[in-house]
Amino acid sequence: MIAGNRTINYLRISITDRCNFRCKYCIPASPFSVIEHKKIARYEEILKITRLACELGITKVRITGGEPFVRKDIFPFLEQLCAIKCLNDISITTNGALLTRKKIEKLISLGIKRLNFSLDTLKPEKFFQITGRDRFQEVWESILASHELGISPVKINAVVLQGFNDDEIDNLAALTIKYPFHIRFIEYMPMGDSAIEKQQQMLTKDIQNKIESRFGKLIPVKKSLNDGPAKKFQIPGAKGIIGFITPISSHFCSDCNRLRLTSRGTLRPCLLNNYERDILNPLRNGASDDQLKQIILSALTKKPSFHNLNDHTASSIPISHMTSIGG
Repeated sequence: MIAGNRTINYLRISITDRCNFRCKYCIPASPFSVIEHKKIARYEEILKITRLACELGITKVRITGGEPFVRKDIFPFLEQLCAIKCLNDISITTNGALLTRKKIEKLISLGIKRLNFSLDTLKPEKFFQITGRDRFQEVWESILASHELGISPVKINAVVLQGFNDDEIDNLAALTIKYPFHIRFIEYMPMGDSAIEKQQQMLTKDIQNKIESRFGKLIPVKKSLNDGPAKKFQIPGAKGIIGFITPISSHFCSDCNRLRLTSRGTLRPCLLNNYERDILNPLRNGASDDQLKQIILSALTKKPSFHNLNDHTASSIPISHMTSIGG
């Protein structure tokens, strides 16, 4: 599939808006309601949309939430997803708290070789402050178990906030010295009614400076085939990789190859743009495969060339909160 001059081959699928954490940069500041079950796409509907998207050129899928492992019967769904022959890369983003060694072994047996974990701090008390849950140990054990069982690469996503975890940047980066992890520092993106204040946002140049002040000049690393938008570097002599994801300081819209399917069954061509196209209701109302494919292609015509977050106006901030979209 083509959007502008970009080839779109990557579908991010949110299977639920529910999460067992309450991360401050993800959950809205004001009260909100989860989506009614009847309005959430059923597994068989997600699989049908995915198969049609594959016929149009999708080869890579990432499963997200909310937290995907809070949804019942996820493993039979993943088994059917992994059976779609045109998909050559299936991965999952998770907070890791519900993953056990046995579940990770099951994922590997299905053919899932890549996991992304969300972890913003190495301090249990700070972990509780950001997530509202005392689950640091379970998350860390899941990360180590994934590494020991052969998940490669194990990616850890950290959102850096000034005055909260910016004092841990070098310690998070140091994990790459001991482990072949990919530690990815993500600039905070204002979404919806966020509890995070804009002045807490920390940009990549300052994050990189903190790392280099301790470890010396970072070595640039070439991108590989299935890499996303992260700019990759390495501490000299380290086993792992440091990545910077820069939606604010240096947007990567021109290279974006992804389309999102939200848990509500809408297609969202850009995370940071409010446009969505409903595909679930046409599917439920008997639309043909060709009609559904046209909806997918039509959604891609709305994929913008750039986002407007740097406008610093209220109208430039996406009105949807992250859990309703899928990270």
